[in-house]
Amino acid sequence: MTSDRLPRGPGALARLQQATTLGLLLAAAAWAWGFTRAGHPGWAAAGALLIVGGYALVLGLEFALLRRAHGDDPTPRATPAELLRAWWGEVRWAPTVFCWRQPFFSRRFADSLPAAAGAGASRRRGVLLVHGFVCNRGLWNPWLARLRDAGVPVVAVNLEPVFGRIDDYVARIDEGVRRLHAHTGLAPVVVAHSMGGLALRRWWAEHGVGDDRVHHAITIGTPHHGTWLARFALTPNARQMRRASRWLQDLAAREPAGRYTRFTCFYSHCDNIVFPPATATLPGADNRHLAGVAHVHMADRPEPWHELLRWLELPPAPTAPSRVNSMAGSSAGPAAGPPAGAPAASR
Repeated sequence: MTSDRLPRGPGALARLQQATTLGLLLAAAAWAWGFTRAGHPGWAAAGALLIVGGYALVLGLEFALLRRAHGDDPTPRATPAELLRAWWGEVRWAPTVFCWRQPFFSRRFADSLPAAAGAGASRRRGVLLVHGFVCNRGLWNPWLARLRDAGVPVVAVNLEPVFGRIDDYVARIDEGVRRLHAHTGLAPVVVAHSMGGLALRRWWAEHGVGDDRVHHAITIGTPHHGTWLARFALTPNARQMRRASRWLQDLAAREPAGRYTRFTCFYSHCDNIVFPPATATLPGADNRHLAGVAHVHMADRPEPWHELLRWLELPPAPTAPSRVNSMAGSSAGPAAGPPAGAPAASR
């Protein structure tokens, strides 16, 4: 028997992205219809394309800022060709996440808490999935499907209020950890993308006395030291992610010595949201470089997935054909060593 549970309702972020996606499609259709009727098919096509594809220009600006802000960061500097490939990958990947998975299918896969097979059978360690800024649990659909198929207990939280403070998410994470521990009797592995890694650290600083409530933490593109881009932030949670913010300093001061050795941190020199790249690493953590991969796409790379399997002590089974497009992408290239001041932890 399996105890599965879906969140109540699609959530505020899903409704917002549904409205945005449908609104853009309607606007593009109205523009095309109007200018075609007026005898200007060229303007009709160009305007419709700009409405639905204008986000690519925004992504291009982010990559330009990433290149300019690299400065003396100790991580490898991305080449123009790598940045171009990462931009194109994100142009293709972003609509899958923000216009499909999250707005319309965030509840496709329920949290899964399968019962142990047979009396006395050992329970498997569970997994908690924590999304980032302007995302929801739909980000993790490929992970949820594969973990469910493998019989691994998994819970994916929705962090709300969407534009609240990171501190507001502590209760959501605590509930997820408690559910997994109550079901398995084991501390879970936590996988967090982007801001989700900061939400995890904030929860752990308050509720993780003794470090025994989390088996291991894997962060993907998390602005552990803030991000240059957050200087333009307007919302409370985004302002907390400014580089050297008071909130980040207070968080680090609350964390016990040695905790960062419990982290694997994936970062990229082509991360168009969290940069300079070393801001996504932690001193003493196992910091791993994903070369040529942009921010959202990092969550669908195979390397974090294989790291999770390692901590679950499961064999790295080949990617199922039905999951290839969800979990894989262009090659990440050879991994680079951790940046200076962030030595890799022993395995």
